Amino acid sequence: MKKTGAQIFLESLVREGVDTLFGYPGGVVLAIYDKLRQYPQLKHYLCRHEQAAVHMADGYARSTAKVGVCLATSGPGATNTVTGLVTALMDSIPIVCFTGQVPTNLIGNDAFQEADIVGISRPATKHNYLVKDVKDLARIIREAFYIARTGRPGPVLVDIPKDVIMDTAEFEWPQTVSLRGYQPTVNGHMGQIHKAFERILRSERPVILAGGGIVWAEASQELQAFSQRLKIPVITTLMGLGVYPSPHPLNLDMPGMHGTYEANMALQTADVIVGLGARFDDRVTGKLDRFAPKADIIHVDIDPACIGKNVPTMIPIVGDLKDVLTKLNDLAKDDPRSAAFARSHDAWIEQLHTWRKNHPLFYKPKPGVIKPQYVIEKIYELTRGEAIITTEVGQHQMWAAQFYHFSKPRRWITSGGLGTMGYGFPAAIGAQIAHPDRTVIDIAGDGSIQMNIQELAMAAEYRLPVKIAILNNDCLGMVRQWQELFYEKNYSEVMMGGLPDYVKLAEAYGCVGLRATKPEEVVPVLKEALSVPKCVVMDFVVDQEENVYPMVAAGKALDEMLLLEA
Repeated sequence: MKKTGAQIFLESLVREGVDTLFGYPGGVVLAIYDKLRQYPQLKHYLCRHEQAAVHMADGYARSTAKVGVCLATSGPGATNTVTGLVTALMDSIPIVCFTGQVPTNLIGNDAFQEADIVGISRPATKHNYLVKDVKDLARIIREAFYIARTGRPGPVLVDIPKDVIMDTAEFEWPQTVSLRGYQPTVNGHMGQIHKAFERILRSERPVILAGGGIVWAEASQELQAFSQRLKIPVITTLMGLGVYPSPHPLNLDMPGMHGTYEANMALQTADVIVGLGARFDDRVTGKLDRFAPKADIIHVDIDPACIGKNVPTMIPIVGDLKDVLTKLNDLAKDDPRSAAFARSHDAWIEQLHTWRKNHPLFYKPKPGVIKPQYVIEKIYELTRGEAIITTEVGQHQMWAAQFYHFSKPRRWITSGGLGTMGYGFPAAIGAQIAHPDRTVIDIAGDGSIQMNIQELAMAAEYRLPVKIAILNNDCLGMVRQWQELFYEKNYSEVMMGGLPDYVKLAEAYGCVGLRATKPEEVVPVLKEALSVPKCVVMDFVVDQEENVYPMVAAGKALDEMLLLEA
């Protein structure tokens, strides 16, 4: 029996195991929406902006390890997805984004709501497709999901013209996928793994740099086993927070521009750095030609293009991190030298602990004034570290990374590579839909939260109990910090003017609004918010002049940190 393209589309999603779809209807995709109710397995969530739909799919994917799915119409609907696609691409998040397109005979004619989204999104996606024949639709959808989830994960866009959606064809679902030229290397080369292990055993000051790749490889347990067997300290990048328990003495927390003193000094002093699923990006390395001057670098990644791209690599290993770490663990377990090696660098571990003791993360309380770090500390205490935390981008993002202590993966959701303001709230919605019984909190700034504030309507409509904690300093805080430190306090176009009233705005959308202006009000506001089964906006009026420290200024090396004076 023949099916329309719309039916093939929906049937294909069901075959892929999709149960959640974020979208916004429009003219050329109406045939899909017309058939949607015939597929009760698919729950569609109506966003209020297509950018937010992609971020919701992104948050859903990060919190579940599944592929996130979103749908937009042609023209501006499609172009609105681009920021979300680049956000996912930079952070290696598996999303399949479907867009409508004008009929094939009108493509190139400047038809109403036509946009070359395939051309536009080519650098914004891992791969993209323009479906030209309804007979190819099921195969392309199958391939899109396969590409999104395998190898280094990433977003795939599928553009479907209106006539393809309306045409009919026999539904044939491919049972397997085989793509010439796309064969990700999963199994790490044993010869390279042996070389890496031998170099580690000759080191005196080893350190592991664990990135977001550990999350997607589901290799957190293997990482912990390897680190603890050989007593190698672990630094977790912004994207890797949670893959190693934060309270553990071998965890040095986050490196880079706003990383801990001990993490940055460890990288600058180490003689071997084992990079696991980390890109060695500029925010981690600081001034590149002065990064890790004493270290040989072992770099493991499933994407060969990432290895050696930013830093010289002594031993490259291409493969899935779970596979490579399993093999390293087997070597460490069977080698009689492992125990002696673990004892051999006690002085190195002691030096790291001394750096932490002498230069801890801290802030200076101010009577009658809410410090933003204090709010995050209290969120951590009240949720016992069990919440899913999303963030927008800015100072609040860095404070959350520093003061909320993550001990498990997939509880930290933030835009790392692109630094997308407006990301955190829709991502929190995606995570909340995926985990209806979990506490999901978006830690936001008063600048970022306004970029997708319209999704309060969606949170209210679907009764999603997302909590938003706005650290409101009435300015673009990170921009203000740079202007203070590097532009002689020329605060140009950075103050937000005290608008809007977030309590009233929350209430206007059918949510709950709360405000704290004094330190003693912080805990009561948090407790009330956590007890309410609705979306809650908390407006914490915090110290406007508070800065994020430590800080490595642009163009400086990691050991040239600006520190908060005690």
